[in-house]
Amino acid sequence: MRKSGILMHISSLPNDYGIGKMGKEAYEFVDFLVRSKQSCWQILPVSPTSYGDSPYQSFSIHAGNPYFIDLETLEKDGYLKPEEYKDIKWGDDKGSVDYGTIYENIFTVLKAAHKRFRKDPAKGYVKFVLDNKNWIYDYGLFMALKFAHGGKAWYEWEEPLKMHKGKAVKQASKDYADDIDFWCFVQYEYFRQWKRLKKYANDRGIKIIGDIPIYCAYDSVEVWATPEYFYLDKEKKPIEVAGCPPDCFSEDGQLWGNPLYRWDYMAKEKYVWWIERICAAFGIYDTVRIDHFRGFESYYCIPYGAPNARKGHWSKGPDMKLFKAVNRKLGELDIIAEDLGFLTKKVVKMLEAAGYPGMKILEFAFDGDSSNVYLPHNYSTSNSICYTGTHDNETALGWIKSCDKKTADFCKKYLNVKKDSDVPWALIRLCWSSVCDTAIAQMQDILELDSTARMNTPSTVGTNWKWRLESSELLTDKLGDKLADLTEIYGRAPHSEKKKDKAEE
Repeated sequence: MRKSGILMHISSLPNDYGIGKMGKEAYEFVDFLVRSKQSCWQILPVSPTSYGDSPYQSFSIHAGNPYFIDLETLEKDGYLKPEEYKDIKWGDDKGSVDYGTIYENIFTVLKAAHKRFRKDPAKGYVKFVLDNKNWIYDYGLFMALKFAHGGKAWYEWEEPLKMHKGKAVKQASKDYADDIDFWCFVQYEYFRQWKRLKKYANDRGIKIIGDIPIYCAYDSVEVWATPEYFYLDKEKKPIEVAGCPPDCFSEDGQLWGNPLYRWDYMAKEKYVWWIERICAAFGIYDTVRIDHFRGFESYYCIPYGAPNARKGHWSKGPDMKLFKAVNRKLGELDIIAEDLGFLTKKVVKMLEAAGYPGMKILEFAFDGDSSNVYLPHNYSTSNSICYTGTHDNETALGWIKSCDKKTADFCKKYLNVKKDSDVPWALIRLCWSSVCDTAIAQMQDILELDSTARMNTPSTVGTNWKWRLESSELLTDKLGDKLADLTEIYGRAPHSEKKKDKAEE
């Protein structure tokens, strides 16, 4: 079935509290998706963000981001008073997230809610904690210790706790029992609100596409509590870290810094760690996009402490052995493979064997070569997802204004448009008209926004992940109708297949 959707992270939703939340504006966005005849809402990882505010560098692969908890819902449920959060200045610019201000204020507000919650806990709270005991206690202790140490990374804690010694962990669990309960409450409230929002979307025909990073952050509860799964030395320092080699976009490559996996150890355990992770992701999303999918075939290793990614080497990954194990345990799953980057014949073979749809990015298509694999007339399969651009790309308008003349001229000629301002919707039309089963556009492209609305510039820190929709009023009926018309024309509207079948009868 052909379908389409919009890429916009929860953080980019509008409201008066500094960052997008799972409140009324989220429901209004779902209503806009329905009105514009979309089938998918794609978001980025929902895990708590750490240094750099990237959702791809998180304290936990299982936890939800406390920033997204809707405060008005907490007030409605009797856990907050209006003056405890409405009088706070959450940021100066409604179109940009001020992460520093949110970090300084949100936990004080949530602790006020927790204080009231403890007096009369919800009936489902104990069950939620028990159902998630495989990760939530470790996460609660990890966060309690992090705040007790002034936000320092776990590898800067005193030795017994740093090394996760049993006696020290047991004592800390007693000492910080109240704090652990707070962090469990935060996760209970997060997932309660998320499940309600997801049900609202699903009931209206909207599927959620979620994203999981391939790697864990070094400063994460997973690396701290289960170091045996990671390529660390006896002092729990990484031996080598993840990244990408130098290419035409970056002379130094990309130094991500994430610890690498001990794939040999994971194989001995029949990949149970990954099976549980993917299973948990499908408890949150309808479709899961796995970031840097090529890293399962082979992955780039950079010596720990290196200043850049120039002096690295490739190592063999688990390849299809991992996904065969996943399929045996979980059955066939709705997975999207982020297959961008340097693809060897072996990577292509793995992708074909897995059968997951890959990605086609239109902003990569216009180098002037008519045989470019990202040009829609070269798509050889419908089992793929076509994007105008992703969170790592410029907005369509920002891209066309910044690219070289040769690229811009070829793009406009291909799209049959004259002006830069015509490019965003021409790209959306091209995306929707492609043979790909699914077409996705960034919300910024639908709104025809320039480079100031870019979500992320890879290998940079401090200016990313900030863009927000300033007001739900921008989601007009006129805009929804425009997108709906395009969606109908190219057979991507919900029920369009049924209409076609009926007409054929």
